[in-house]
Amino acid sequence: MLSLLTLVRGRRAQLANLLKGVAAQKVAPDEVVIARMDADPIDLGGYEGPPVRIVDVEGAEDSLPLAKARNDAAASATGDLLVFLDIDCIPSPSLVASYRQALGREDGCFMGEVRYLAIVPPAGEPLDMAKLDRLSSRHVAKSAPPTANYVIEPDHGELWGLSFALTHAAFDRAGGFDERFDGYGGEETDFAMSLKRADIPLYRLANACAYHQYHPIHIPPLQHFDSILSNAERFREKHGRWCMDYWLGQFAEKGLIEWSTATDRIVRLRQPTADEVARSCAPDGTLYS
Repeated sequence: MLSLLTLVRGRRAQLANLLKGVAAQKVAPDEVVIARMDADPIDLGGYEGPPVRIVDVEGAEDSLPLAKARNDAAASATGDLLVFLDIDCIPSPSLVASYRQALGREDGCFMGEVRYLAIVPPAGEPLDMAKLDRLSSRHVAKSAPPTANYVIEPDHGELWGLSFALTHAAFDRAGGFDERFDGYGGEETDFAMSLKRADIPLYRLANACAYHQYHPIHIPPLQHFDSILSNAERFREKHGRWCMDYWLGQFAEKGLIEWSTATDRIVRLRQPTADEVARSCAPDGTLYS
């Protein structure tokens, strides 16, 4: 059995589009598990796909427990194959079939391509996959997917949490996500290191595209300032090196922290002001940082 897992806080229009994509799969997942991090209802009216189970994540009213939400979704899943798909992603019709086929051949973690949209398709309209493909673009910092089957990705640090799949057994062997990473930032890179430590190879997969629906972004993400710092320090403590260097460098340039890649700690100088957080929001249409 294959379980498709996603996490939601707000983003109900995006969830509706994700579920339309699930219902249009050439090979459907056996179930969808939604880890809900808010108290708002989820309307499944009109949905005609595989069964959906909603798991409420404890503590989500006080923080953004992304690591715990992923673990809760996996713990609730009945499938021996797990596909993690970000709430902003609409799966192409071949995504589940490609993941299922690859996981039947290799014991590893597979990543499908994610392409970016400058829109959120209207939730009340049918999806036009050919149009989404025309309107979408590849992240400039990401490699192109293979043209067929899958290829090894030698750097586990390239794990992209928007869309990936592995067996339930491999997820457990890696130890799941470290729930000490609370809030935004670092938990995916830490999980990648857990995969590497467990000798679980990372692959790039063909024909498993997902389309990332637009949302405003902050450059740098000052709205997550505290959790990024805490999680970066936790990662340094565990692995002896920094992650999220680019954001830490941007924070340092703004005079918010004292930090460099050569230091072993972050010195907090001040909090970003509300005005600084507002001004960090990128212009409309900016797809990625």
